Amino acid sequence: MTIAPDADGLLRRSALRAAGYGDAEIDRMRRVGVLVGVRRGVYRRADSADPSSVEEHELRSRAAAPELSVEAVYGHATAAVLLGLPLWRTPLRRLHVIRDRSGGGRRRPSVHVHVAPLPPEDIVEIDGMRLTSPARTVADLARTLPVEQALVVADGALHRAVRNERLDESDPGATTASAVTACLDRFAGRRGTAAAIRLVEFADRASESPGETRSRFRIHVAGLPSPVTQWRIPGTRYRGDFGWPELGVVGEFDGLVKYGRGRSAVDEDMAEVVWREKQREDRIRETGLTVVRWTWQEIGSGEMVARLWKRLG
Repeated sequence: MTIAPDADGLLRRSALRAAGYGDAEIDRMRRVGVLVGVRRGVYRRADSADPSSVEEHELRSRAAAPELSVEAVYGHATAAVLLGLPLWRTPLRRLHVIRDRSGGGRRRPSVHVHVAPLPPEDIVEIDGMRLTSPARTVADLARTLPVEQALVVADGALHRAVRNERLDESDPGATTASAVTACLDRFAGRRGTAAAIRLVEFADRASESPGETRSRFRIHVAGLPSPVTQWRIPGTRYRGDFGWPELGVVGEFDGLVKYGRGRSAVDEDMAEVVWREKQREDRIRETGLTVVRWTWQEIGSGEMVARLWKRLG
C-alpha cells in the first residue's frame, strides 16, 4: 500500500477509493491484516505500533469527529484524552459526547451521549475538533468519577498551569482551581457537585504525576499527617515529593518518570540514572532526615501507608 495516512494517522475508505482501491480490495486488506479497523469505514495501518488504550481512544475520537452533529462536543474522558490530561483506571471503551439540550441522552456500546448546558466559555477547539475546556472537563469528571480517579485528572490539569508559568508555554490542558469551581457553581444542585467542589479544594497544583497524586490521596485517607508537597530540603539543592519537616521525614514516590528527571540524553544508561538517584538520597540522609520510598504497586497494596505510619506515628 502506497497511500499515506492523514494527519491523524488514519486511512478512510473514501480516501482509499479516491486513490483507486476498490471495496473488495479494501476488505481483503482488512482480512489479511494490512489494515486495522478503527471504526466503520476508518482504518489504521497494521505496520504502525499498536496503540495504548489512550492512543486508541484518541484515534477513535478523531475518526468519529467528522460525523458529530454541529452542536455536539467531546467531553468527559474523551475531552481529557484530547487535552492530554492524565487518566488512571478511567474506562475508555466509549466515546463521550455532550449535547446542550433537555433530553436525549443515551449510552451505547461505543458512545455515551450526555445532555447538559454548554455555554460558549466551556467549549474549545483543538485540531478542528470541538471539546469541553480543561476547566469544564475537570468539573465533569470530578462530578462523575470516583474520587481517586478524578483527583488524578484535576491535579494534572492544575499542574499544567504551573508548567506554563515556569516554562512560558501554552498548554491546552491547563486550568486553575478557580476556573473549575466557577464551572461547578453553574451545576449547583446537580448530582455530584458538592463532592466535586470538595475534591477541587483538595487538589494540589504541585503534584507532578499520577503516582504522587495517588500517594497524597492514600496518605490523606489513612489519616496520616498532611505533608508538604515538593518540599525544598534545607541544606541541599533537592526537593522531595513529600516532606514532614517537623518529623524529619522525606517521602519519595519511586516512579520511572522521576528517574528520568534531569536526564541529559534520551539514551542515557538507566544504571547511571539510578546511581545518581542513590547519590541524591545519600546526601539527603546526611542532613539527618529519614527517607521513605515507595513504588506504584505499594501505593495500593497498603505497604506505603504501613511504612509511613512506622516513621510518622
